[in-house]
Amino acid sequence: MRADRRRFLKSLSRTALVLSLEDVLSLAMPAQMGPQQQAPSGNSRQAYDVKPRAAKLNPSPVLGAPLGYTFLDVAKQSGLNAKTIYGGEHKNRYLLETTGCGVAFYDFDHDDWVDIFLVNGSRIEGFPKGQEPMSRLFKNNRDGTFTDVTAKSGMTRTGWGQGCCVGDYDNDGLDDLFVTYYGQNVLYKSHGDGTFTDVTAKAGLSQKTTRWNTGCAFLDYDRDGHLDLFVANYIDFDIKTAPLPEAAGCAYKGIQVACGPPGLNGGKNILYRNNGDGTFSDVSERAGMLNTIGTYALSVSVADLDNDGWPDIYVANDSTAATFYHNQKDGTFKDEAIESGIAYSPDGRPQAGMGVSVGDFNRDGLLDIVKTNFAGDTDSLYQNLGDGNFEDHTYLSGLGVNTRFLGWGVGFFDPDNDGWPDLFMSNGHVYPEVDGTHIDSPYAEHKYVYRNLRDGQFEEVTDRAGSGITASVPARGCAFGDFDNDGDIDVVVNCVNAPPQLLRCDRTADAKNVNFLKLRLVGTKSNRSGIGARLTVTAQTGTQYDPASKAPLKQIDEVRSGGSYFSQNDPRVHFGLGSAATADVEIHWPSGARDSLKALAANKLYVVQEGGKILRSVDMNGPRR
Repeated sequence: MRADRRRFLKSLSRTALVLSLEDVLSLAMPAQMGPQQQAPSGNSRQAYDVKPRAAKLNPSPVLGAPLGYTFLDVAKQSGLNAKTIYGGEHKNRYLLETTGCGVAFYDFDHDDWVDIFLVNGSRIEGFPKGQEPMSRLFKNNRDGTFTDVTAKSGMTRTGWGQGCCVGDYDNDGLDDLFVTYYGQNVLYKSHGDGTFTDVTAKAGLSQKTTRWNTGCAFLDYDRDGHLDLFVANYIDFDIKTAPLPEAAGCAYKGIQVACGPPGLNGGKNILYRNNGDGTFSDVSERAGMLNTIGTYALSVSVADLDNDGWPDIYVANDSTAATFYHNQKDGTFKDEAIESGIAYSPDGRPQAGMGVSVGDFNRDGLLDIVKTNFAGDTDSLYQNLGDGNFEDHTYLSGLGVNTRFLGWGVGFFDPDNDGWPDLFMSNGHVYPEVDGTHIDSPYAEHKYVYRNLRDGQFEEVTDRAGSGITASVPARGCAFGDFDNDGDIDVVVNCVNAPPQLLRCDRTADAKNVNFLKLRLVGTKSNRSGIGARLTVTAQTGTQYDPASKAPLKQIDEVRSGGSYFSQNDPRVHFGLGSAATADVEIHWPSGARDSLKALAANKLYVVQEGGKILRSVDMNGPRR
């Protein structure tokens, strides 16, 4: 049945015929996939032990029950006082001024306290020499505050910054930073002492033409132990020839706004292969990146979406079909978004995708996809059915209740540490001209938070999640991480023409006895950052047991570079454990190696080297006060 469905949908992709999800599923409903047990290999379809079915559930939280946490914006008191500059504040003449930029939770000095890198932009009229906005690097002082160390770091590049991603491209044990731009990207090599060198040209990453580079991610697509690099591209934009709204008649609900992207030439995504000597080669054409339906690429998420042990690439595209580069395990990729069911809306329409995140929201051992979209549309939640097939779960999950705001950054995260991934979305209109018109939502918008009800559905809890969530800001990229090392997940949000938000998650009195586990991986045969490693955590006691079978429930996640909207999450992988005091951990490394760690005590960070050696464990007690 599944093979027939995929053959049928492939024929649709060749003829450009699009049916609704209901029509497709009525023709061929995918069967449930049984358990398989295989070691990773170049020919294996299933690399992990998994039963792709919804986990039998603990009792769902009662609707309206206390959340157990609240978010407070502590950016100003923490020292994050640098305003992000991006285009005109009240009117934009070009599309370039609208997209904004991302942010990274990034431990650049390797002290196990995540620092913050905020991408910055520019304005069409430019700035006097020496006064151009720079992206900012803030060092975590381990006491809840940050210090701006940009000048010392050497990260002084200016221009129209877009996205960022982190990975140790040269396997020297120090994570490096890649920043995308409209124009020339930059690769910052870390020296381990808080300083960086721009090695873009030396690494072979200089571009001969002006490109609008957007989302990025390091990945080891060929599993050779060296991190490769994927860079999404939006449109081929030249300000000298770009249409002006008054000349082209570009309007949004009767308001004159910047033109695009429909009607403009779409950009082509780039895949760079790591040569293993500190340089990269552009293999985009050979790898199959250029011949895809989707274009206008914004954000990217890399994950093993079919559990075969090889990383795939999902791209959120603006105003057209999303792209799913399925890894063919031979150095090439094939776009299978349409036949997999993750290209369009439920009724077969292209959507204006912005941000994307991956996580196992129903804990069935399969990674699902969430994507933010333009105002007037729902966001998208695709449930993974196994074997490369997905079902649009947006309305069934409860996410279809919101259509007014425009979503950007997004993430599966677990702020209450119950072991069930919740959802966060940062919102902000794309056109500042809407303010004061009352015909649409405002330019500054509040966030969305959805609580996982453990039955395939989510409850929107925005109004109860704290003032940091309900405050309206012109948000773009956001990143997730535990900046104060107190065991819950915080969020940093980059805003356009405004200061950032640092949303500290504070547990309330009724949620003090929940536990967690953090893991940072160090590869040996695999890349040193551990990017692409799959972790399975099995809690041994308490609320993580299935009440029906008494079997422990499992969680999965992967170490990733890039994601959300143009952003980088804390590379340390976080698992909520509920009331469980210990957990078993299994790690599937990109090299094919497997490590098993038994009965790890909760509420610690474990730094684990490939081969199963725990290099150190750190109690997570929060900042010094």
